[in-house]
Amino acid sequence: MPNRLGIGSMSLGRPGIHDLPTKLHQASQFGYKGIELFFDDLDHLAKLLFDGDHISAAHHVRQLCVSLDLSIICLQPFWHYEGLLDRTEHERLLTEKLPKWFELARILDTDLIQIPSNFLPADAETGQPRTTGDMSVIVSDLQEIADLGLQQSPPFRFVYEALAWGNHINKWEDSWEVVERVNRPNFGVCLDTFNIAGRVYADPTSPTGKTPNADVELQASIARLRSRIDLSKVFYVQIVDGERLSAPLDESHPFYVKGQPARMNWSRNARLFAFEEDRGGYLPVLDVAKAFFDIGFEGWVSLELFNRSLADPDPSTPRNHAKRGFESWKKLVAALKLNTSDASSVYGLDGTVSPSTSALPVQHRL
Repeated sequence: MPNRLGIGSMSLGRPGIHDLPTKLHQASQFGYKGIELFFDDLDHLAKLLFDGDHISAAHHVRQLCVSLDLSIICLQPFWHYEGLLDRTEHERLLTEKLPKWFELARILDTDLIQIPSNFLPADAETGQPRTTGDMSVIVSDLQEIADLGLQQSPPFRFVYEALAWGNHINKWEDSWEVVERVNRPNFGVCLDTFNIAGRVYADPTSPTGKTPNADVELQASIARLRSRIDLSKVFYVQIVDGERLSAPLDESHPFYVKGQPARMNWSRNARLFAFEEDRGGYLPVLDVAKAFFDIGFEGWVSLELFNRSLADPDPSTPRNHAKRGFESWKKLVAALKLNTSDASSVYGLDGTVSPSTSALPVQHRL
């Protein structure tokens, strides 16, 4: 299977500022083949065109994706799920939210739902935690949702991702242990260069932007990844960089939000596409990404970017981000000699646009 280029729908413009159809058109025009669909984008479209009806919005998105030759990689994020201390909320998510997501995913023609590791903050009034780090509870919760997915016809898969600011699961090693212990055929992992390097290599609160033993610890983590990962459980990968901040992300920093982890605030404001060192990119993205492909990964390669630039109301924002992402992809394909037959066959590696693609209209309407 060749590697195929995808991008998060939220990575082309912020929902509520830039509409989903425009973003899908731009993704298609620049040769992307897959979309990680963020529920916020679907929700915004539903409110904008369908009186809040998510089912109608999903049908609309599916029809549009078919016309643009785009696949929905996954629906995401099904968040704040595993390890909840409030078991009533746990049941609500399984009995109310999950069936709706199954229905939406079927309409969107995807069998994959993404679960990020839980980062639910402590109770604002009591200061008490709302999640547990008890691995037996985390694993049991994820086995439960995986089993519900297997009971569907056709079955659904779940892809679990360790966020660098997760309460308890915040390294790829943690998420891999979870996947191994869940031990279900439909439960796998997403490997993300930002979240991997952003935890063991980067520290946005430090004047250096790095952890004390950044290089040694990252190389050790990469070595473990090469030796431990079972490719059959890697459902897709994400490749982006992070911006080296000019000052530590402390209480005086404009990205600071009280009560939120510094790495989360950094992530939401300052991710970059790979090879954007001119914009401040400094993570060893290529070292991490090379490990993914050296162990044999082939499949969806998604560029999941979050950045303050996505809130720019300029109508050209989706196009600019689609173009930047594609330029990053070209460099990645060249640097790692990736097996690919999608975007690089639409746009040459020198950036030349094929006649069929250049004839596509620029869309800024619903």
